[in-house]
Amino acid sequence: MNGADTAWIIVATALVLLMTLPGLALFYGGLVRARNVLSVFMHCYAIACLMSILWFVAGYSIAFGGGESGFWGGFDKLLLSGITTDTLSGTLPEILFFAFQMTFAIITPALIVGAYVERIGFGFVLLFSALWMLLCYAPVVHWVWGGGMLADGGIFGETGVRDFAGGIVVHETAGIAALVLAVFLGPRKNQNVPPHNPGMVMIGAALLWVGWFGFNGGSQLAADGGAAMAMTVTHISAAAASLTWALWERVKFGKSSLVGMVTGTIAGLASITPASGFVGPIEALVIGSVAGILCQEAVGVIRNMFKIDDTLDVFAVHGVGGIFGTIMIALFGAGTWAAQLGSLAIVGVYTLVVSVVLVLIVRAVTPLRVDEDTEVAGLDLAVHGERAYDISS
Repeated sequence: MNGADTAWIIVATALVLLMTLPGLALFYGGLVRARNVLSVFMHCYAIACLMSILWFVAGYSIAFGGGESGFWGGFDKLLLSGITTDTLSGTLPEILFFAFQMTFAIITPALIVGAYVERIGFGFVLLFSALWMLLCYAPVVHWVWGGGMLADGGIFGETGVRDFAGGIVVHETAGIAALVLAVFLGPRKNQNVPPHNPGMVMIGAALLWVGWFGFNGGSQLAADGGAAMAMTVTHISAAAASLTWALWERVKFGKSSLVGMVTGTIAGLASITPASGFVGPIEALVIGSVAGILCQEAVGVIRNMFKIDDTLDVFAVHGVGGIFGTIMIALFGAGTWAAQLGSLAIVGVYTLVVSVVLVLIVRAVTPLRVDEDTEVAGLDLAVHGERAYDISS
C-alpha cells in the first residue's frame, strides 16, 4: 500500500460523491419549475442511496470480480466477499477502490435524471435505475476498466480502448439511456417554462466542476504527476467550453446567459473526461473550445430536428461530449481508431438495447409517467407531499 496514493483517493472519493450530492442535484434542480425541484432532489438522493447498496451487494463484483469472462466479472466478490482492510488493489486498499468506484456507479444513473424530470413516476425511477446499473453500467465497467473484452488484450488486440475516466463508461451510457427514456416518455405538457433558479444552477455546476477534479484526477489512482495533469487539463477544458458556449450564444441570440455558460462548463468537463489521462493542456484547450459549440448545436438538433424532450439535455451535453472526447483520443494519437470507434459502437448498441428492454419490463410493473393532473400540479406536492418554497411561512 502507498500512503500518498491512498490519501489522495480518499479525498477523490469524497469529491466524486460531492458531484452528485449536492452538485448534480442543485444543477438539475435549478433548471426545472419550482413545483418540481424537490422531486429532482429526491431522485438524485434516492439513486445515490440505492446504487450504494447495490454496488456493495453485486455491482462491484460484476464490474471488478475475478472471473475469467470478458463479458462480466462474476459473483466472487458479492457483498465484498474476501475483501479486508489488508486486501490491495494496486497500491490502494481494495475497500477504498470499491468506494471510489461506487461514487461513479452513483453519478452515472443520476445523470439520466435530467432527461425525465417533471413527468416520471418515482417507483419507475428506482426500479429502472437499479436494474440499469447492474445490467448495463456494471458490465460496461468490466469491459473497459475491469480487464474485459474492450481492454488491452481484448477484441481489439494488444491496444484496447482508452477511456481514462468515463467518456464511454459514464457519459455515453448515461446519454443514450437518457435519450431512450425521453423518447418513451414523450414531451412534457409545458416545455416553455424557464429555469426557476439560475443561481442554483450555477452553484450546482460549480460544485460539479470542483468535484470533477476527483473524478478525473482520481482516475489516475495515484498521487503523482499524471493526476496533476488530469486535473489541469480538466480545468482548462471546462474554462474553454464555458467561454465558447457563451460566445456562441452571443453570436446566435445576441446575449450570453448564465445557464448557458455553466452548461458549457459541463460540456467541457464531459468531453475531457475520457482523454484527461492522455492529453496535455493544448489538446485540452482544443477539446474544450470545440465542445462548447458542438454540444450547444447538439441541443438544438435533439430539441428541434428530432423533437425529443430530453428535458435537461443529457444526451446533447454528456452523450455527445463523452463520445466527442473519446474520438479525440484517437485523433491526438493516444489510442487506435479501431478501438475507440469500435468500443463506442459496441457500448452504444448494448446500452440502447438494454435500456429499451428495461423500460418495457419496468413499465409493466410500475407506471412510467405520472398522470396529467399530477404533472400540471407538480411532482413535489402530488408525489412527495412537500413544497420547496412556502412564501406564507
